[in-house]
Amino acid sequence: MSGLEEGLSERIRQHIGALSAAERRVAEYLWTHPGMIVLSTAGELGELSGTSDATVVRAVKSLGYSGLPELKRAIGQHVVSDTPATRLRHRVEEAGDDTAAQLDQLLAESVDRLTETRRLLAEPAFTAAVDLLAGAGEVLGYGLGVAELPMRYLATRLQRLGRRARSTSATGFRLADELLPLTDGDVFVLNAPERLLPDMTTAARHARAAGARVLLLTDALGATLDSQVDVTLPAVRSPSGLTHEGLTTTLVLDCLLLAVAKRDPGAVSANTELLADLRDRLSPRDMRSRRT
Repeated sequence: MSGLEEGLSERIRQHIGALSAAERRVAEYLWTHPGMIVLSTAGELGELSGTSDATVVRAVKSLGYSGLPELKRAIGQHVVSDTPATRLRHRVEEAGDDTAAQLDQLLAESVDRLTETRRLLAEPAFTAAVDLLAGAGEVLGYGLGVAELPMRYLATRLQRLGRRARSTSATGFRLADELLPLTDGDVFVLNAPERLLPDMTTAARHARAAGARVLLLTDALGATLDSQVDVTLPAVRSPSGLTHEGLTTTLVLDCLLLAVAKRDPGAVSANTELLADLRDRLSPRDMRSRRT
């Protein structure tokens, strides 16, 4: 743990009881996104944490700083020297050259991530998420970068279950076109492991305004988006950055998809047969046998 993380964690532990719910959202965002503190104004931090500039200032002062400038000065040096690339390089160096030890390390981390995700995954929230997906008119999955891959997987699997679904990683004006069809009865699934960008906040707010429900998959942003989200499910990220970001998210999605499939096994069976028939017509068995 870096000096920055220790300092903020200690201040948050000392003052958490005196923080309002909105100030707690700010404190959580500051702790999980230290790089954004240096780069952002109070207004931008308020937008990113789902609060306001005034709440950011109050939260910073409640944590014992004179204001945002002092907080920026306090963490600036840590942010410069403790980047994700630096942490990843250190972890790679620590792994050494022993292949068996590397294998054990990565498998152990993966097991730990899955175990912790299961511990955090509350049954009421999981059931509520299944209800959302099973009752959706259409599901739109949204993730940026690597985080889009599980959303693409979700859309494909839901389509195979006979349900309308799509995914996108669009930003800016292109995202507006993707959000436009959202309507009452749809579900917007946001995969945001640890970083909350303005496009994500805008998309979640629009989904709610359009009457759609919002399902969030995250490791660190639960409190930050509380007011814009109907259900939040945990997906613990890799502490080292060496195991796949989407590992726990994909497993949670598999659990959701199985539960959704059990709601209407007849439709699943019919769609499976149709999929097999389409595959045969697109790539007949005699052609497949000649290629093998």
